[in-house]
Amino acid sequence: MAVNYSAKEEADGHPSGGVGVPGGGAVGGGGGGAVKTRKPDNTAFKQQRLPAWQPILTAGTVLPAFFIIGLIFIPIGIGIFVTSNNIREYEIDYTGTEPSSPCNKCLNVSWDSTPPCTCTINFTLEHSFESNVFMYYGLSNFYQNHRRYVKSRDDSQLNGDNSSLLNPSKECEPYRTNEDKPIAPCGAIANSMFNDTLKLYRIDNDTRTPITLIKKGIAWWTDKNVKFRNPTGDGNNLTALFQGTTKPVNWPKPVYMLDPAEPDNNGFINEDFIVWMRTAALPTFRKLYRLIERKNNLQPTLQAGKYSLDIAYNYPVHSFDGRKRMILSTISWMGGKNPFLGIAYITVGSICFFLGVVLLFIHHKYGNRNTSADIPN
Repeated sequence: MAVNYSAKEEADGHPSGGVGVPGGGAVGGGGGGAVKTRKPDNTAFKQQRLPAWQPILTAGTVLPAFFIIGLIFIPIGIGIFVTSNNIREYEIDYTGTEPSSPCNKCLNVSWDSTPPCTCTINFTLEHSFESNVFMYYGLSNFYQNHRRYVKSRDDSQLNGDNSSLLNPSKECEPYRTNEDKPIAPCGAIANSMFNDTLKLYRIDNDTRTPITLIKKGIAWWTDKNVKFRNPTGDGNNLTALFQGTTKPVNWPKPVYMLDPAEPDNNGFINEDFIVWMRTAALPTFRKLYRLIERKNNLQPTLQAGKYSLDIAYNYPVHSFDGRKRMILSTISWMGGKNPFLGIAYITVGSICFFLGVVLLFIHHKYGNRNTSADIPN
């Protein structure tokens, strides 16, 4: 039997009359059921009728853009590069792999060496450090970005949750428990915390004067006040708060004794610990260790001259071919020393300016030619 329906009904996806479908019954005017169709709704979005804008690239728009980018980026890059070079920085590698290094005797130190191996490195600052000085420790070939290493922590425990203190997350394995006691703080990150002790002295006429190193204010405010908290209870008795737990395997002392000289800098809110727990993205990194504040505006923070660095060498790196460094650095409005950013701006600006000159030459020489092709007879 032939079925007739109009063109409009065909465009809508169904005829007005009944048409048999598999499964019995008729769909259409007599069936009473809704007709399913795959046709999108008649809206501007679904029918792709939204207004669009497409730039027309001409010599009058492209050439000025290249020149403007070049003229903006090059001065910015020069300014950033000069600012970065004005930052004072001095670095000492004290790994001790060289036989002549004073720290060579400590090269094969272990985590639990008693007493710790000590060494002293003398150095000379050729230029004064005028503003506040930041002391960093640096590590190389240490992959804090490894997936299992990054996950090996319990943020609930570090945030002071009492139940997580005694029942750490399974992500901390194999540093979750030790001798049937929960480890606080648990995980591989905490277990490998940097524990060298660095002391700085100025030498005047063979007299060593200690430089005051400030240990507070080195951690991010959000870490210190939000992410890391000691367990709830008597804040003046950390020993009782951490009762029933044990220290990480590689630590010489428990977490509540990290800083005996400063009672409010112990436990999970110890700033050295907080700085270490913020993992680095690259295998060569530096972390803030101490601050040296400028006391007199008439004198530099560190005058040019002779200094010595006393090191309690506790952190072994020779087994994985790592390196250890001490860095003294000032900062500017853009942060620490970073010449790459200025070089990147100068490079991009120079390329854009060069391309602008090349395209301007091409347009001037070939742009007025008649591009219409002559059709031969």
